[in-house]
Amino acid sequence: MDTMTIEQIKDFLPHRYPFLLIDRVLEWEKDKRIVALKNVTANEPFFQGHFPHYAVMPGVLIVEAMAQAAAILSLRSLGQKNDGKSVYYFVGIDGARFKRPVVPGDQVRFEVEQLRLARGMGKFRAVAKVDGAVASEAELLCALRPVGEP
Repeated sequence: MDTMTIEQIKDFLPHRYPFLLIDRVLEWEKDKRIVALKNVTANEPFFQGHFPHYAVMPGVLIVEAMAQAAAILSLRSLGQKNDGKSVYYFVGIDGARFKRPVVPGDQVRFEVEQLRLARGMGKFRAVAKVDGAVASEAELLCALRPVGEP
């Protein structure tokens, strides 16, 4: 159960502000699971337009954060850091459900379980929770591909 700081996370993901959506890794088990956090603040750039009268984190960004956590799990399990030569693409989603809004002040806990990994393709079960309550859940499919390859 290894933790990771934001600087260590940046060793594995090519994302940077404002699109790096994982702030900390609390737990990591090779080839099995990861638990990561996102601290949602009122300063997030997407809140200016989503929605001005009631700030809600877009569901697509919650799913993207789940995929970023899955990428960290896979790449770290493979012992492969972000070298700029490959990208772990988010290529599919099944059964996405959104059960409660995520708003400024929330801390989102992403619990991602690796279901399988073969030939650079990974399937994951992901849950986003706030205060122990499920905010979103989905099964994700991700693929490790060389940069520039479709």
